[in-house]
Amino acid sequence: MNVISIQSQVAFGHVGNSAAVFPMQMHGIDVTAVPTTLLSNRPGYPTLRGRVLDAQLVSDLLLGIEERGAVDACSMILSGYLGSADIAAVVADFVARAKARNPALLYCCDPVLGDRDRGLFVQTDIPPVVRDRLCPLADIITPNHFEFEVLAGAAATTTAEVIAQAQTLLARGPSTVVITSAELSDTPDGEIETLAVEEAQSWRVRTPKLAISPSGTGDLFASLFAAARVRGNTTPQALGHAASAIFAVLERTAAAGTEEMRIVASAEQLVHPKRRFDAVAIGA
Repeated sequence: MNVISIQSQVAFGHVGNSAAVFPMQMHGIDVTAVPTTLLSNRPGYPTLRGRVLDAQLVSDLLLGIEERGAVDACSMILSGYLGSADIAAVVADFVARAKARNPALLYCCDPVLGDRDRGLFVQTDIPPVVRDRLCPLADIITPNHFEFEVLAGAAATTTAEVIAQAQTLLARGPSTVVITSAELSDTPDGEIETLAVEEAQSWRVRTPKLAISPSGTGDLFASLFAAARVRGNTTPQALGHAASAIFAVLERTAAAGTEEMRIVASAEQLVHPKRRFDAVAIGA
């Protein structure tokens, strides 16, 4: 089981590959981590050092792992924060080559573009590349509710609207659309939900909404969902597992009162969460 993970990297804290690699490794997956940024920490702290990498450097790194046979042994490619439109284009070229070389591998695109609290937090030329080049190559996309609406080009406030807009995204290429951090008109008070939509079936999982919102939760969720799929789980099984494991991490983080997620302290629960939230078929 091998995953190529192309995301940001920070020296301090847990976002991007610094949130995604360890959880996948805990699931017995060998991860080839390719950075798109090298930063001291995530934005939001008083200081930020480092930079987005040059697109040519990212291209060279991807070519280098191809030369080492990483694509041939790969089960899935996972991409997250890309840093620039040029890097997004480089990743699209790499994924296209990789899928041509190894038709069995899956591509999970986590379109890190923004969130409800901050709006769009990437350069404005990145979303069109993600929408028009990366999403059509993807088997799975895992946007949060805000990103989902950006990609779909329309608001979705009800379950029916989410499913309808997800179907438009499915028509562009992916087979599975997972919408995280969804708060819909029929979401019960005090809960938050994640929905997975495929052509013939949709599922939802609801968890209690905790009074914290640390950075990197989307990166962590995508890694947990990808890990479950690589290990052979179905979409509803992967959805339930990822939601359960991330709730365990957030519950521990809330108890610790830390700004950064307590991922390492939650190592065992990444794989075997104590509290299980199962995905339920919508309309069942």
